[in-house]
Parts: sequence; C-alpha cells; structure tokens
Amino acid sequence: MNAAIRAVVRAGTHLGWEVFGVKHGYAGLINGEMIKLGNRDVGGIMQLGGTFLGSARCPEFRTEDGRQRALRELNLLDIEALVVIGGNGSQTGSYELNKMGFPVFGVASTIDNDLFGSDITIGVDTALNIALEAIDRLKVTASSHQRAFVIEVMGRDCGYLALMSGLAGGAEAIVIPEFETDPEEIGAVIQSAYRRGKAHALIVVAEGAKHNAATLVDYFTKNEKALGFSVRATTLGHVQRGGAPGAYDRILATRLGAGAVLALKDGNAGVLAGMIHGQVVYTPLEEVVKTKKQLDLGLFELSKVMEL
Repeated sequence: MNAAIRAVVRAGTHLGWEVFGVKHGYAGLINGEMIKLGNRDVGGIMQLGGTFLGSARCPEFRTEDGRQRALRELNLLDIEALVVIGGNGSQTGSYELNKMGFPVFGVASTIDNDLFGSDITIGVDTALNIALEAIDRLKVTASSHQRAFVIEVMGRDCGYLALMSGLAGGAEAIVIPEFETDPEEIGAVIQSAYRRGKAHALIVVAEGAKHNAATLVDYFTKNEKALGFSVRATTLGHVQRGGAPGAYDRILATRLGAGAVLALKDGNAGVLAGMIHGQVVYTPLEEVVKTKKQLDLGLFELSKVMEL
C-alpha cells in the first residue's frame, strides 16, 4: 500500500496537483486527519509493509451522517477527488461516497484477492510468499518428527491464498470455502500418505472454510490411531500481513496508483484500478461491490492431481 501511496503522490505532483494523505482510513476522513504530502514525504516508504498513513475500521462511515461529515472535511480543504486504496469494505465506502457526487477512485488492494475487477490485488503476492515460506519450514519439522501438520492461512471467505500456497508448497490436501471437504476425506488423505511411506502430511486450510484448522485437528485427535501420523496445527494469522513487499507487489502498486491519477486527470471517477491480463483496467465501482469474484476451481482440481 505504501508503494501505491507513493505512486499517487508522485503522479499527482507531476501534474501540478496538491496531494493530501488521510490518516487512519475513513475514521481519519471523518475527523479531518489529512496531511499534505510531497515527493520527499513518500521517499523511502515503498519497501515498508502496511501503510504509513495507518488504517482503521470505521462503522460510522457506513451511515449517511458519517459520510456527510467526511464530505464536509474534504470540502473544507478544497479537496476535489479521493483515491481509496483497499479491498471490499474500502471500495464499498468508495462507491457510497461517489454516489453522493464526490469523485472517488479505487485502487485494488487486499491480500485475500477476493475483489472483483483485478486478477490479483496489491499485497497478495507478498502474503502468498510469506505463507509459502512458513509451509516450507513446517514441512521440515513435519518430516523430522513424522507428523501431519494442518496449516491455516488467511483469506476470509476466499480460498485463494490457501489454494495457491498449498499448490506451491506441495500440500497433501487443501481445504477452501468454495469447495466443501469433509474431515473424513482429509483423514483418508493423511492415512494414505502414511501407508505409502511418506515422512509427513501437510494440509493447508483457508480460515473461512467450514472445517477450519481447529475443527480438523479436533476430529483428527479423536481418530489419530487410524491416521498413522500424529497431527499438529499452526495458524499463520496476521504474520502474513507483516512482510516487506516483494518486487511484484511494488510494481503492481506503482502501476495501479499512477493509473488512478491518470484516470482522474481524464475526468473518470467511480471506478476501480485493477490489473487484468497484465494491463491496468478500470471497472465501475458499482460492478465491483455487487459482483462476487470467482476462484478458478480448475486449479483446485489440479491440486487434487498433485496429491497423488
């Protein structure tokens, strides 16, 4: 997100615009926490994780009164347009504010990769590589101790991170919300791995799956003798959000942030800047917030083949 902020500021100043940063997301917008940003203010931030402006959930912005207060603060500083970097919740707020007549432009950013309008969103590649590093490390432990590990990754109701990290990490099974899998089926996979003489079994689970890590481990503990392997669970949690962004994310964020400014220059608003087929594409915010992004289940079928 820092790379995207940097791109917005530098593309804006290149056009001769004044650019302000909003502290703490929509909460800061309502409270008028805005600071002027120049090129030097955003120097040396693109290698940092998170966002130097800060972020916060803001239930008040979901109300008409909250959005009216935000509009007042924007107008007091003569702000003429707003760029919002974020995922589904942030872009829903963008859409609502844009409907009130204020020009808003979205930039696709969420590690869940569940936002319609972009093949991949800012943060996904970095979070995926952090998850993969953890899986590789846990595989060493699992093999050394002849165990099965259930590894839970983030993603809310989207199984993208689990599917991709499991596929790249050579997991014996992957459990995602989009494709319900019974504990008995996963147990059979672990048992099969043991019988075939494997030194370990790795199960990658999305946090939003019906049977998450806690549910699976509870089931496996009761049936451990039949599995062969003893089972341990690891929940990666917010460690996936804390890494320094990789090269892909820095370039993606730079392209989308600058793309937002260029679209605003051309008079466009009410759209989201995303990456589709390697190109910056603009999707109406109404379509973004009303359309559910579909996971490529062909990749899930591929993971089933790789289990053998």
